[in-house]
Amino acid sequence: MTPAQIEDLFTRNDDSFLFARWGRPIVPIVFGVEDKTLEVVKGAFEAVCVLAGHKMAETDPELGANVMVFFFRDWDELLEVPDLGRMIEGLTPLVARLKEAEANQYRAFRFDREGAIMAAFVFVRMDAEMQKVPAETLALSQVVQIILLWSDRAFRERSPLGQIGDGQVILRPEIAGVIRAGYDPLLPSVARDPSMALRLFARTQTL
Repeated sequence: MTPAQIEDLFTRNDDSFLFARWGRPIVPIVFGVEDKTLEVVKGAFEAVCVLAGHKMAETDPELGANVMVFFFRDWDELLEVPDLGRMIEGLTPLVARLKEAEANQYRAFRFDREGAIMAAFVFVRMDAEMQKVPAETLALSQVVQIILLWSDRAFRERSPLGQIGDGQVILRPEIAGVIRAGYDPLLPSVARDPSMALRLFARTQTL
């Protein structure tokens, strides 16, 4: 990828640049799936963390679990989850907007004092479209999209995943390269200057 293409991945709809990665080990918990699918989702977390060189843990000392993944049929189900409204500000109007847009996925983040990611919430409504997606593909796509704070338009035109010759779905190599570069310990966990894209680009050429 070119520096400009990398910059686009972290340039938001208001044209501001914001890069952020996790500042603590990831501790996921998954709701609404059977044990077989649960293993698939956790496997996706493990694979992406290995790629990034980032750690997972059994528990977060402050939050317990810091990634909550919800699979459900109807957005209104979120309003029935105990204490979720305390964790997601404006949950009721958010659910109303997502219902009106007929959205089938949404991700929200919380950040520490420095601006690094400290928690993520992944919501997947299993509509007819989502039910056609293999569990492995769905899980990998969601995990990739919370491992860094991508722009809200980063994957609007093209998925972070791609297919190889036998139809197997994989993470696109150029996106994998950006993830690896983003977790270089010599880089900051948070950056708001677009020059960060040049630093990421340089590392994609050497990692």
